[in-house]
Amino acid sequence: MIKKLSVALILLFSITSFAQQGTSSPYSFYGIGDIRFRGTVENRLMGGVSIFPDSLHINIMNPASYSSLKMSTYTAGGTAKYSKFNSFSGNEKAQRVTLDYVAVAIPFKKFGFGFGLIPYSSVGYRIRNESNAVINSETITTTKRYEGTGGLNKVFLGFGYRINDNLSVGGDFSYDFGRIETRNIQKISDLEFGTQEFNTSELSGVTVNLSAIYRRKLNSKLDVFGSLIYTPESKLQSKNSRVISSVLYSDFFDPQDVDQLDEIKNSNTITLPSKITFGVGIGQSKKWMLGSELTFQQGSKFGNRTDDIANVIYRDVVKYSLGGYFIPNYSSFSNYLKKITYRGGVRYENTGMTINNQNLKEYAVSLGLGLPLGGVFSNANIGVEFGKRGTSRALLIEENYTNVLLSLSLNDRWFIRRKYD
Repeated sequence: MIKKLSVALILLFSITSFAQQGTSSPYSFYGIGDIRFRGTVENRLMGGVSIFPDSLHINIMNPASYSSLKMSTYTAGGTAKYSKFNSFSGNEKAQRVTLDYVAVAIPFKKFGFGFGLIPYSSVGYRIRNESNAVINSETITTTKRYEGTGGLNKVFLGFGYRINDNLSVGGDFSYDFGRIETRNIQKISDLEFGTQEFNTSELSGVTVNLSAIYRRKLNSKLDVFGSLIYTPESKLQSKNSRVISSVLYSDFFDPQDVDQLDEIKNSNTITLPSKITFGVGIGQSKKWMLGSELTFQQGSKFGNRTDDIANVIYRDVVKYSLGGYFIPNYSSFSNYLKKITYRGGVRYENTGMTINNQNLKEYAVSLGLGLPLGGVFSNANIGVEFGKRGTSRALLIEENYTNVLLSLSLNDRWFIRRKYD
C-alpha cells in the first residue's frame, strides 16, 4: 500500500514542474483567464452534473461523495480541444492537449478523503490587429499584437463523512497558485522602433468548498438524490509587474532588441466570487441515473488583474446542467457491451461577462463511455463534448469547439491485511 501511495504522490506533484497552455480562447484575455471545469471526465460527460455518490469514481466537485467510496482510487484525465474562431474579419483554428486533473481518494469506514491538483483557470491567446489612418495625405498603419500565457492552479485536500445511510457531508481546502504573463506590442509604419508592455502577475490564495448529499429510497429499486455545494467568497493576492520597453522588430513582427524604459510594481486583491449549486436526481443503483443542477455565482464581484480593461462588465453567473448514465448489465460475464457505462448531458451557461454590450453565453452537449478494464473495478472513460461560446456580433468572436475527453480510474483495496504473503 505504501508503495502505491508513494507512486500516486509522485505522479500528482510532478506535474507542478511544468506549465501548460490550457486554452487558445481570446476570451482568456479577461479576468484571470478561462475558468476551467472543476470535475472529472465522468462528470463532464454528464453535462457537469455532480450529485451522484459513487463507490468507484472520485467526484472532486462534491467532497461529500468521498464517504461513498468502497475502494481507494487514483484518477487522471485530459482533453484534446479543437477550436474554430469566427469573426467579422475572418476565421482561425487552434488545438490544445491538456492534463486536466490528477487525484487520489481513500475510504476509511464512514470517512473518505481525497487530494489532488487541478487547473482553475488558463490564459492562452495571440491576437493581431491592424488599423489605418490618413494623416497629411499619408496612410499610417498601426499594428498591434496581444499575447498571454499562464493560469491559476489548485492543490486540494478534501474530506467526506457519512452521517447515516441517507446523509453525507464534506469539504475541501485548496491552495491556489499561478503566474500569468501578458505582452502587448504596438508598431507604427515608417517608425524603426515600436513599444512593448510586458505584464506579469503572481497569484496566490486559499479557497474552501463545502457540500452535502442526501439519498433516500423511494422503493426497492428507485433512489432519489439531493445535493448542495457552496463555495464562499475568497481572495487572491496578485503581485504585479509592468515593464515598458522600446523594441526593434523584424519582418515577422518579433522583438529583436529591447531597451527598457520603465518598470512599475504593485499588488492588488482579486475576488473569487461565492458560488452555490443545487442538484436533484433519480435513478436505480448500478443501472441508471438522471439528474440536473442549477448554479449561481456572484460574478459581479469579479474583476481583472489590472484596472485598464474598459470594455467588459461582470455580472452574476447562472448555469444549468442536465445529464446521467445508463448501464445495461454491470455484472454481465458474457457480453462486454452490457458492462459499459453510457453517459450523456447538456449544459447552458450565462458566463457573467458582458463585452461590448454583448452577454457572453456558452452551450454544450456531451456523450461518452465508461469502459471496464481488466477486472471489475478499474475503467477508462472516453467521450466528446461539442460546444459554442460567444458571438461574432459587435466585433467579437464566436468560438466553436470539440473536446475529446479521456480519463483513467484505477481502483484497489489499500488497507487490507494480507492473509498470505
